[in-house]
Amino acid sequence: MGAITRAAPDVRSAVAAAQVVVVCAPVGAIVEQVRQIAQQCPPGTLITDAGSTKAEIVAAIEQLERQKSWPAGVTFVGAHPLAGNDKRGPQHADASLFAGRLVVITPTASTSAQAVRQATDFWQSLGAITREMSPDEHDRALAMTSHLPHLIAACVAGATPAEFLPLTASGWQDSTRIAGGDPAMWRQIMLANREHLLTAFDGFSGNLEAWRRALESADGPALEHLLAEAKRVRDSANGPAGPAS
Repeated sequence: MGAITRAAPDVRSAVAAAQVVVVCAPVGAIVEQVRQIAQQCPPGTLITDAGSTKAEIVAAIEQLERQKSWPAGVTFVGAHPLAGNDKRGPQHADASLFAGRLVVITPTASTSAQAVRQATDFWQSLGAITREMSPDEHDRALAMTSHLPHLIAACVAGATPAEFLPLTASGWQDSTRIAGGDPAMWRQIMLANREHLLTAFDGFSGNLEAWRRALESADGPALEHLLAEAKRVRDSANGPAGPAS
């Protein structure tokens, strides 16, 4: 398909002359892949990633960096591009995937300013808009804006009886699109961010209960208020980076 410009038989030859290495893997595999890659990189190499959770990954890699076996001059800066879709495979590649989209960079107090600049320059060179957040702040926010929506989409899809599927239209398709993502990958994401996701779920449950009360009491004004508030939030969500997947 022409998706690979140059292939390498092993990690050593792949990164021997690398300036930047991007680890794109399920979140449960990123730490070990970074550990293996770092051992083969030349000094001055930046390693970054595209994982949807950050706190566990960054903490584990910083622990590796404190060990004597970590190579001198090799740095890691966590990142999460808020771009993509529910498809997988090179046939769904998009050369402009990051153009105008937000990439969150998650340095810590021990991350050098030079490494942060290098990571920022790399992602911006792909057309992305960058924003710095702490790993935990990122995970708390993404629990609400990404991981909870995926959970809810999966719940709606899974609760739909098979005999009703021929009656689904754009509303159902739009609401459940992200439920088509890789289940194994999303299992890892949800477990890695379990505490923040449970907190987000609690907040959602309280909001859902307000909807239930309005329906049970046939309270039209309350329903309209809830619908109007949801519309207000949704209409204000399309910032300069656009809605992220």
